Amino acid sequence: MLPAILYQSNHLLIIDKPSGLACHAGPRGGASVEDFFPQWRRGHDGPWLAHRLDADTAGCLAIARRKTTLVALQAAFAAHTVHKTYWAVVQGMPRASHGTMAAPLRKRTAPAGWRIVVDPKGQPAISEWRVRATSDGRTLLELSPRTGRTHQLRVHCAEMGHPIVGDALYGKAGKGLCLLARRLVLPFDPMVSAVAPVPDTLRAALSGVDFDRLETC
Repeated sequence: MLPAILYQSNHLLIIDKPSGLACHAGPRGGASVEDFFPQWRRGHDGPWLAHRLDADTAGCLAIARRKTTLVALQAAFAAHTVHKTYWAVVQGMPRASHGTMAAPLRKRTAPAGWRIVVDPKGQPAISEWRVRATSDGRTLLELSPRTGRTHQLRVHCAEMGHPIVGDALYGKAGKGLCLLARRLVLPFDPMVSAVAPVPDTLRAALSGVDFDRLETC
């Protein structure tokens, strides 16, 4: 099924990527965002992914339809002027209402596969967080990554002692990873902003919370 489009122009798309859909085609095959590129193409080449989300992460994903837009987006991400807001349902309830997680990360490869670990010799990684709601021993966190490391939010939540619900790699397997790229703000003129709807996975994981009454930011 074609992913829903949250924002569209001749130069840019922001789609609502569903959980389970990879950004790139993998060696084992399967559907990916790139499969839909021919339907979104506006010229002789492209479009291009401006950034990436884990296959199991749902929500806002920007796609450039012009090479000039791609270059501008790459520069904005490098300069940390793109604002990304995530929502995650995590196990437990943090003692504080907000905070900053700063823990360097690196990739560790083993015969069973790879994962990201906290390591003083790794790349700097910073995530800000605040509590949005709690119910039945779980918490909805709003997460704002200040860096863009692989699996950053998943590892930082686990390192805090509050792994994301459904995270089989850094926590406990469930019916789906409860992580949503909720809002994406791009520093264009005029500014471009998109908000992804809350998927059923998050609603079911925190059934005592009325997500529709929560403000986006």
